[in-house]
Amino acid sequence: MSAQWIDGKKISGEIREEIKQEVARLKERGIRPGLAVVLVGDDPASQVYVRNKARTCEELGFYSEVHRLPAETSQAELLELVARLNGQDNVHGILVQLPVPKHIEEKAVIDAIAVEKDVDGFHPVSVGNMVIGDDALLPCTPAGVIELLKRSGLSAAGKHAVVIGRSNIVGKPVSLLLQREHATVTMCHSRTPNLPELARQADIIVAAVGVPKLVKADWVKPGAVVIDVGVNRLPDGKLCGDVDFDEVAKVAGWITPVPGGVGPMTITMLMKNTLKAALAKADQA
Repeated sequence: MSAQWIDGKKISGEIREEIKQEVARLKERGIRPGLAVVLVGDDPASQVYVRNKARTCEELGFYSEVHRLPAETSQAELLELVARLNGQDNVHGILVQLPVPKHIEEKAVIDAIAVEKDVDGFHPVSVGNMVIGDDALLPCTPAGVIELLKRSGLSAAGKHAVVIGRSNIVGKPVSLLLQREHATVTMCHSRTPNLPELARQADIIVAAVGVPKLVKADWVKPGAVVIDVGVNRLPDGKLCGDVDFDEVAKVAGWITPVPGGVGPMTITMLMKNTLKAALAKADQA
């Protein structure tokens, strides 16, 4: 058996085309979705992410603002900027690039973003709405995982999904979204005994733990769907996921590569959230 690849680049491209069409329709109503991205400090990876987000905004016809603040920016100054962006009518989504410098409390920043502009889906109200199944702006990477499954024709309904990793950014929300899709979910983490044994029971594995090539071929039930959220850089500079791709691909039915699987979906879902926020505001007008 050789697994079919779930092509995140292709699926991401399809969603972006749909977004472009919606943006064109909004333009006729005099509305342009707007995203403000705030970067504090000069973390190299964060700078790359911010550049990519600004470029994607341009490609899709969004209004874009990028605020690059020095690392010594105080928490009060950052919160003041967030408050200003909350009040800007041409900004529908606000994203403060994480991590922020250690002297700034991450939670205070997340809490300060207006819920209707919380396109990262991290605000406690957004998370609460997701938990109870109400409409919400969903965290981008977990929402991207669900889109990959749906657009590949892979229903989660009635399936046993094993999520490896319990982060607030991926593990917890993706487990909730899988339950929303009627999967039975087992959450595993660093203290889970018999992790390989539990993984072997899964119809769907979502690996999001940040350990290179953790998931081996003998962890995977033949024909299972394997979604690899991990992005790790090896000593030789190459990227790899949390799944031992070459070996697992011989056993799995479907698998996401790294790079080119979940990664491209994250920014695309951010743009979809910004579009959704713009549409919600337009409908209120």
